[in-house]
Amino acid sequence: MRIGLHIASFTYPNGPTGLRDDLARIASTADDLGFSRISVMDHVWQIRGFGPAEGEMLEAYTALGFIAAHTRRAEILAWVTAAVYRQPGLLAKQISTLDVLSGGRAMLGVGAGWNEQECVGLGLPFPPVAERFERLEETLQICRQMFSDSEEPFRGKHYQLGRTLNVPQPLRRVPILVGGGGEKKTLRMVAQYADACNLFDIPVLPEKLDILRGHCERLGRDYGEIEKTVMSGIDLDREAVPQLLQRLRRLADLGVAHVHSHVANVSAITPLETLANEVIPVIADW
Repeated sequence: MRIGLHIASFTYPNGPTGLRDDLARIASTADDLGFSRISVMDHVWQIRGFGPAEGEMLEAYTALGFIAAHTRRAEILAWVTAAVYRQPGLLAKQISTLDVLSGGRAMLGVGAGWNEQECVGLGLPFPPVAERFERLEETLQICRQMFSDSEEPFRGKHYQLGRTLNVPQPLRRVPILVGGGGEKKTLRMVAQYADACNLFDIPVLPEKLDILRGHCERLGRDYGEIEKTVMSGIDLDREAVPQLLQRLRRLADLGVAHVHSHVANVSAITPLETLANEVIPVIADW
């Protein structure tokens, strides 16, 4: 099992003027300490659970480019991109650019999107839910095509691309993570297109994994090929390390290979050091 760092808030004690240095310090420290992935949200306003909409929020791919320049080994991604926020051809180009400039460390994390409030506020597209899922599936198809040598046109219901030229190509086969636990559509798309799923540490997690297994069986996909990831917060002021290890052991026993964590008080760095010294070495062989 591995642990990644999800940077969910940019509200730090030094304020916006110190945000650049704080973010560089957080990302580089996590990278040096052995966190396997570093991500940011693809939101333009802060979301519920992390603060008011007025809280500091950076645009995802600009922030990821900055993080790439301050790290050397961790994979980097948006957790997860709202497919409807960008045209798929441009999104594929952004991921490819990030992969080349990071030395082959980019991932595509993508989902259907949900935050209507920020879309209405800033004029971003937010079609009805059924259409968002249709656009997500076409986005997955387009990105997979553009991460290959194919330059063939793409003709979908919502997107038409005349030539899917993408040069330079990513330095590696970009792993694709599809976020969400929707049983009929999202988990089916995981089975059909993705290298990883992302779920949450909630009581129905075993059932979600069983549903994903069923989609894999129907599509002829090896369930074991899909990396199971879970997004889960870590607050070491409220949860002692032994209890955290017990929780992670339970997830590992379900087949979860990666826990992606928004860490409380991350700008203080101490929680990252504790995780690196007392947790990451223990779970490495799970």
